[in-house]
Amino acid sequence: MQLRKVQRIVRGSAAVDGAGVHLVRVLGPSTIEDFDPFLMLDSFDSRNPRDYIAGFPMHPHRGIETVTFLIQGMIEHEDSLGNKGRINDGDLQWMTSGSGIMHQEMPRPAERMLGFQLWLNLPKNEKMTTPKYFDITPKDIAEVEIPEGKVRVISGKYAGVEGVKPHHIQARFLDVSLNAGKSLEIDVNPTETVFVFLLEGDAVIDGQHIAEKSAVLLAEGDTVRVEALPESKLSFQLFSAPPLHEPVAWGGPIVMNTREEVMQAFEDLRQGSFIKEEATGL
Repeated sequence: MQLRKVQRIVRGSAAVDGAGVHLVRVLGPSTIEDFDPFLMLDSFDSRNPRDYIAGFPMHPHRGIETVTFLIQGMIEHEDSLGNKGRINDGDLQWMTSGSGIMHQEMPRPAERMLGFQLWLNLPKNEKMTTPKYFDITPKDIAEVEIPEGKVRVISGKYAGVEGVKPHHIQARFLDVSLNAGKSLEIDVNPTETVFVFLLEGDAVIDGQHIAEKSAVLLAEGDTVRVEALPESKLSFQLFSAPPLHEPVAWGGPIVMNTREEVMQAFEDLRQGSFIKEEATGL
């Protein structure tokens, strides 16, 4: 066993996006290379609807997947092709933008809005794939009760239990709850990019006290160890995936491999030819 040490800590900072949504931006353009293939991570945690009800009106995406995980709250979504739905407490939506999709995400007032959205890069040969929605509800998520707390297996495997199978990047996604003062060791693939996001509560990793709303990139090894502080519970997510090692050209909601491809995407928007294929729900 080789414990992974902390390679980089990225503390989230306050940001405003969409039509005026207050959130915590954790990963972004400055972390692309280190966190490959994970592009962006925005966390939201508010009890004030004014922070988020302006939402994210209709906007384009191409070349990425977005994973929205809503622990508490409600988000209504729809696209320009008539697809619509709702993300509720405990739901996830794994959306493949592929060749292009126009959609909107509009949070509704709730006692608390808690969750995050993660962007995954698509490999060069799959960037123009057919757009699709992959809705994951609590009944689709396997739970593993452990003495230290609970592990929910969104995708990938844990203790022989399998989660859903992504359509493109085979990312592993574990949602972990640890009781106060407890620690957990998780086996990971030594060839993959691995990071932990501290959603609620501080943690100790590699002997370091790390604040919540931080993304912790782990160095080489086959095991990750996370410890909750003695006085508080901890909710964190572990992500891992094979790095792509491909060039990234990022233009707002468009992520391609070259600047020319990004410019072409915006030209398609101007010409009304951005949508190549109708999005499907799988």
